[in-house]
Amino acid sequence: MAGPGSPRRASRGASALLAAALLYAALGDVVRSEQQIPLSVVKLWASAFGGEIKSIAAKYSGSQLLQKKYKEYEKDVAIEEIDGLQLVKKLAKNMEEMFHKKSEAVRRLVEAAEEAHLKHEFDADLQYEYFNAVLINERDKDGNFLELGKEFILAPNDHFNNLPVNISLSDVQVPTNMYNKDPAIVNGVYWSESLNKVFVDNFDRDPSLIWQYFGSAKGFFRQYPGIKWEPDENGVIAFDCRNRKWYIQAATSPKDVVILVDVSGSMKGLRLTIAKQTVSSILDTLGDDDFFNIIAYNEELHYVEPCLNGTLVQADRTNKEHFREHLDKLFAKGIGMLDIALNEAFNILSDFNHTGQGSICSQAIMLITDGAVDTYDTIFAKYNWPDRKVRIFTYLIGREAAFADNLKWMACANKGFFTQISTLADVQENVMEYLHVLSRPKVIDQEHDVVWTEAYIDSTLPQAQKLTDDQGPVLMTTVAMPVFSKQNETRSKGILLGVVGTDVPVKELLKTIPKYKLGIHGYAFAITNNGYILTHPELRLLYEEGKKRRKPNYSSVDLSEVEWEDRDDVLRNAMVNRKTGKFSMEVKKTVDKGKRVLVMTNDYYYTDIKGTPFSLGVALSRGHGKYFFRGNVTIEEGDKELIQEVLFDAVVSAPIEAYWTSLALNKSENSDKGVEVAFLGTRTGLSRINLFVGAEQLTNQDFLKAGDKENIFNADHFPLWYRRAAEQIPGSFVYSIPFSTGPVNKSNVVTASTSIQLLDERKSPVVAAVGIQMKLEFFQRKFWTASRQCASLDGKCSISCDDETVNCYLIDNNGFILVSEDYTQTGDFFGEIEGAVMNKLLTMGSFKRITLYDYQAMCRANKESSDGAHGLLDPYNAFLSAVKWIMTELVLFLVEFNLCSWWHSDMTAKAQKLKQTLEPCDTEYPAFVSERTIKETTGNIACEDCSKSFVIQQIPSSNLFMVVVDSSCLCESVAPITMAPIEIRYNESLKCERLKAQKIRRRPESCHGFHPEENARECGGAPSLQAQTVLLLLPLLLMLFSR
Repeated sequence: MAGPGSPRRASRGASALLAAALLYAALGDVVRSEQQIPLSVVKLWASAFGGEIKSIAAKYSGSQLLQKKYKEYEKDVAIEEIDGLQLVKKLAKNMEEMFHKKSEAVRRLVEAAEEAHLKHEFDADLQYEYFNAVLINERDKDGNFLELGKEFILAPNDHFNNLPVNISLSDVQVPTNMYNKDPAIVNGVYWSESLNKVFVDNFDRDPSLIWQYFGSAKGFFRQYPGIKWEPDENGVIAFDCRNRKWYIQAATSPKDVVILVDVSGSMKGLRLTIAKQTVSSILDTLGDDDFFNIIAYNEELHYVEPCLNGTLVQADRTNKEHFREHLDKLFAKGIGMLDIALNEAFNILSDFNHTGQGSICSQAIMLITDGAVDTYDTIFAKYNWPDRKVRIFTYLIGREAAFADNLKWMACANKGFFTQISTLADVQENVMEYLHVLSRPKVIDQEHDVVWTEAYIDSTLPQAQKLTDDQGPVLMTTVAMPVFSKQNETRSKGILLGVVGTDVPVKELLKTIPKYKLGIHGYAFAITNNGYILTHPELRLLYEEGKKRRKPNYSSVDLSEVEWEDRDDVLRNAMVNRKTGKFSMEVKKTVDKGKRVLVMTNDYYYTDIKGTPFSLGVALSRGHGKYFFRGNVTIEEGDKELIQEVLFDAVVSAPIEAYWTSLALNKSENSDKGVEVAFLGTRTGLSRINLFVGAEQLTNQDFLKAGDKENIFNADHFPLWYRRAAEQIPGSFVYSIPFSTGPVNKSNVVTASTSIQLLDERKSPVVAAVGIQMKLEFFQRKFWTASRQCASLDGKCSISCDDETVNCYLIDNNGFILVSEDYTQTGDFFGEIEGAVMNKLLTMGSFKRITLYDYQAMCRANKESSDGAHGLLDPYNAFLSAVKWIMTELVLFLVEFNLCSWWHSDMTAKAQKLKQTLEPCDTEYPAFVSERTIKETTGNIACEDCSKSFVIQQIPSSNLFMVVVDSSCLCESVAPITMAPIEIRYNESLKCERLKAQKIRRRPESCHGFHPEENARECGGAPSLQAQTVLLLLPLLLMLFSR
């Protein structure tokens, strides 16, 4: 296919082809191997095209006018080197103040909640009509509001992403598996109504606050502003505030946990399924400050992950998911030898504690079994008494009560808790009990520790579900504090009432960072005490596949995964340890959807953010990025510095508007409308845009619009065209074809931009960048016109891009094709089309390959999917399964073992099939950069039966190269060079090393593991399935069997 303006024409005469064929037949391979391309001719073409395209770019962008205007103001300008340490300390102080305001709002909620509870007397018969978040505004068939579903006024609000909310009132969500009118819930809802006025007052004091809430220990969730909650397709709301990261972190202290699971023969069938679900629910309650391991036991010990024999691992999301996958492999057989398991668990906890790596706070053994024949007091006497530093939590699986006394004694004798779990529906509520026990010391101490969570996305909340695709997931951190009962008579019981919190979107942090002070490539970032990223421009929450989608199970990303050049974690560890200092290294930053790379040296400055577990860092790139340019324009009040600099830029750049207008009005200029847009950006983020064609005629409608995030000024980066122009030699233009996000990368415009620098000896801060966008067809036509020129007096050229024997290309400094005789190759990587030539250019040093790593990638994987098994590890699928099971049991009165075959076949026969999924993975991929010092090169490539020659010539004042290649020698033995990422696969021993590797982390400063006044007699009992639970299940039963 011939490209626009291409000199080659398919309709050449048959006689010409015949002559060529005869010539080839006569001369044979010898001539083919000696095809030479004259460098002088290619140089002439490159010079002609370079001069023409630069004059167009300079004229329409107004670059020379702008350079001149800044020059005129040189005497009013001060150039200062940025003091990175002073800058990072000032930014940290700003963030500290912002975080403090949020924690004060939460403190006011705590005081109000504790006061309201103190004044309230429990009333078992209390009737109270509250606003239930699921039922509000719902009517029955007669048009009357449902009970607990009164009218609740909702209106879209800009501050809350335009969601319909009520900013005067909160409403209450109750988990699906709980009874709306349970007296404990009704009483809690009643006294917590007093939080409404505090919610509103907090919002008035600090209008940047978003969601505020109270998560009750009884399970209900009061949220402000009030919003409507919608159940999923199963009629379920999969949200329980008590297993949220912010709740658990505020309610308990960090802990080391060993989970023991009985896999003896008696655990077969449903019991083992309930046990697995119990383990999974316990894992849900563990956070990044906790450590754990899981051991299955019968007459032998079976570590669920054999690689982690004898140690504990951090309970981050990745590790928890890894263990969940291994739970599927457990099966029941043999005899249960609990004494061996208990000995192992105590030894692990003791050894791990001595390494200093764990939580160094609470320790616990979770025992999940269908019975214990002994109380094992000799083991507890040996390891745990009299201090009882390791709490024992026992979960009796099944209905038999024969062994309940032994298990309850073990829990009570070791400051733990005993529960009996008979059905899958019981699991979640019973697992939660242990959190109340672990919260006791903190409650008795009345220590209201402020906690800040890692960055996370809670996709089960209605505000997350109702966001549209273009708004994307909101990454946030939560500040939370526990709420305690202050009633004297319950002090030794240490009753936790719940947790209050407010969300802080991470983008809120960026508002405190003045981007204009960080330079073109500079950025700020923050990490947690565990080294996980709170905010960083390289953090990706989405993967793209046609349309942006959230990564499944977004998990915390460690700083070492984005600043991967720091192989020894020097920067990461200094920040985790809350040091203040500086660190430097060469970095490779990818831009333009990861296809291009900028190699630079960064200086990192860092310090801690007081009052939080976070540390802040600032990266400044060496060279022009280290200098700050201060204009001299006086103003009155406001954010003086920024307004002053923007005003200065506005004054200096104002004449360019008139210049662009005069060009647009001159009809003889740009008559073919090849140049469509001119644009300007300054270091303060001031932008100016001029259209040379009507908006509806623009070839690229998205350019410089809000959705074109890489090309506009953002909170965390300068536009791509600005950043790339800054890396070019002053006075030259950088040309590129924008990469599309679609599967086929075809663009029909070319962008050209250049930087405006103030030259002051060696200091040359970039003060602005200007550019144009033109039609690709216009740009390519200029190239083909230039390539028709030749210097011979008789006008007969020795070579031409018309010739069948050569292919002509225009490529950029990263090897992407802007012009090719085959138009479909536009935007492709040159190495994929001319692998032999690209390979030679790499060998000769004209281009260099840079290896990059992506530790946040998503790879396709074939996974054996068992819908039943995985479904059961979701609490609510498990819950629905339990409904079915209970119904069958009520009808048939059969024992668990007989039911098992019906139940199991129904749940797991669905899908033993291979399913393609996207899994997090690590990848390695190349990027290519031209060597600036090489202006021209000729080369020959020895192929199987011929020699392939080529010439590469730099286009003056640009980042472009003309490449002319001998097409008569195919050289097919050399494979194309691809930029496709390759998954890094780890062998089993390396996988094991990675699992065991414990990066340096800083544990939270407060620990409330024990309290001498603690009432350990509150240690559980054997609950029966209450009537109200059965009543609660009836609507779900009807729904299930009506399917």
